[in-house]
Amino acid sequence: MFRALAFTLFLFITDSIIGQSYAPYILGTTISDQLEDARNTVEREVELAGLEIAGQYRPAEDNNRWIIVFTSSELKNAVRKTGGLAGFAAALRIGITREGSQTKISYTNPVYWGMAYFRDDYEKVAEEYGALSAKLEKVMRRIGPFDGTSFGSEKGIEAEKLKKYRYMLGMAQFDDTIEFGKFSSHAEAVKKIDGSIKAGKPDISLVYKVEIPEKEIILYGFALSGEKGEGKFLPVIDISEPRHTAFLPYEVLVTGNEVHMLHGRFRIALSFPDLTMGTFTKIMSTPPTIKKMLAQLVE
Repeated sequence: MFRALAFTLFLFITDSIIGQSYAPYILGTTISDQLEDARNTVEREVELAGLEIAGQYRPAEDNNRWIIVFTSSELKNAVRKTGGLAGFAAALRIGITREGSQTKISYTNPVYWGMAYFRDDYEKVAEEYGALSAKLEKVMRRIGPFDGTSFGSEKGIEAEKLKKYRYMLGMAQFDDTIEFGKFSSHAEAVKKIDGSIKAGKPDISLVYKVEIPEKEIILYGFALSGEKGEGKFLPVIDISEPRHTAFLPYEVLVTGNEVHMLHGRFRIALSFPDLTMGTFTKIMSTPPTIKKMLAQLVE
């Protein structure tokens, strides 16, 4: 009886996913508060909801933007179920953007990013992502009128395509990561990166660090500054409204004794799936630039 009920529930969840399309961001609410006031409100409500703020910063040194990075029991439990490269899913982001006389608060769509990162294992963690989505909606309703509009892809991406996402044939997929190196142990890999952060490296600075020790996973997020950093490439690709502020920061993952970053041709495309090839051509140098910046952590 129990097995039959469980199988029926699995079919229900699967059927509810098949045929739906998803976009990378959700507009939570729009308020009139100035950015600093909105930031304080979001920070308070996120913490009251039991979410853990991992870090925050002003991306691209833009005074009209702010990002709050958070993790949660749901995200950590999901990563624990599979480990490995799914560690990239250990954190999500809230973007606060001043657009004209309004402040728009958006966030990375949990289901979209969950499907892209867990892929064929998503059904194993669908419950966690459903719970987190509901929690984020409650946070937004406490801040202002809930909008709930998905954006970042006009038509959206269907579930099965999202799990195998690539911008176009020949472009990188999720597991086509850039591996910065293998160390003798997880501890040695972490020691190297933490040492580089402490010593300081040109044009990169730590925004957050999320640890899942049971799986030997640490996810880092870095701000990219300088003449080739966020201030150069973000204005080129973030050209529609609402702004895709929650695209950043860029991540580095330590899983076991390996250090990885998502390929720019996957990570950027996943964040801006509707951009034309002409626009992407304008930032052809950005993926190798990001790689070069973050590679400093293991040099």
